[in-house]
Amino acid sequence: MEGTFREQLFFLVLCLSVLKGDSRYIEDNDISTEGLFSLLNSELKRELPEELMYRRSLRCLDMVSVEGQFTFTADRPQFSCAAFFIAEPNEVISVEYDNVDIDCRGGDFIKVFDGWVMKGEKFPSSQDHPLPLSQRYVDYCDSSMTRRAVRSSQNVAMVFFRVQTAGSGFTLTVRRLTNPFPCNVISQTPEGTFTMVIPQQYRNCSFSIIYPVEVQVSDLSLGHLNDFPIQKSSLGCVEAGDFVELLGGSGVDTSKMITVADLCYSNSPVRMKIACDNTVVRMVSSGKFVNRVSFNYRLLDQQDLHRIRGNSVEDYCFSG
Repeated sequence: MEGTFREQLFFLVLCLSVLKGDSRYIEDNDISTEGLFSLLNSELKRELPEELMYRRSLRCLDMVSVEGQFTFTADRPQFSCAAFFIAEPNEVISVEYDNVDIDCRGGDFIKVFDGWVMKGEKFPSSQDHPLPLSQRYVDYCDSSMTRRAVRSSQNVAMVFFRVQTAGSGFTLTVRRLTNPFPCNVISQTPEGTFTMVIPQQYRNCSFSIIYPVEVQVSDLSLGHLNDFPIQKSSLGCVEAGDFVELLGGSGVDTSKMITVADLCYSNSPVRMKIACDNTVVRMVSSGKFVNRVSFNYRLLDQQDLHRIRGNSVEDYCFSG
């Protein structure tokens, strides 16, 4: 009963926070990760009949983890709405406009964002995304908008919209497409196993787990280790150019999180408990080598959290 009450409470808080806003940009939202995932856990797991195209109405505040066709029809003026889409780690998301009936000149809009924005923070961060921020927004009402479909760069995307006339709205078809080299992932679950590979590309990749978890890095293969030994310096692993870091924090932007540990050696497995709202395994790659990291993660229970109370990581995460 307590879990159900918490889900209902978070949903109410989310609805109120969205209805308060009137900004054209969802960056001003006050949506929390815990509240958002309560939507996923409470309802969306029941949604998908595998054989048929799934269809349902889209809410002003919504989260979708399945393929299908989603229709929003305003029953009253809606000024600040957001739909969050999430797929499996090895997938990207395609959002296709099927039918749109909104008043762009009157201030309505539908804007697809390549990633997620929560409480003003973006995932992936600007440091980790292949596109500049201006190109991550695709506005249907933009006169240069010629594409009928928008594809994300990772397993999450979002659509935020304003529809001010009752009876107006739009229909979107959402598909999940295979991504052979996933980079920048938000996990749907608090436990699992993942291998991240960067094939000689100059880029940074983050695997975000929006739960306090224990992470065990079981395999780390960085190309520079095959060429010459890296001596540990006062700069830690940054000097190596290719390394993995474990981050912890309360938001989704990796550039604003604390570094719990950095790894540039593959000597032995590494296991750490990180009592943060968000735990991230982030790989930095120079583009000169093929880099790989394998890890598993599990949710920390209350005994774990009590046991590590007082350490610097928890103090950082739960202060304020």
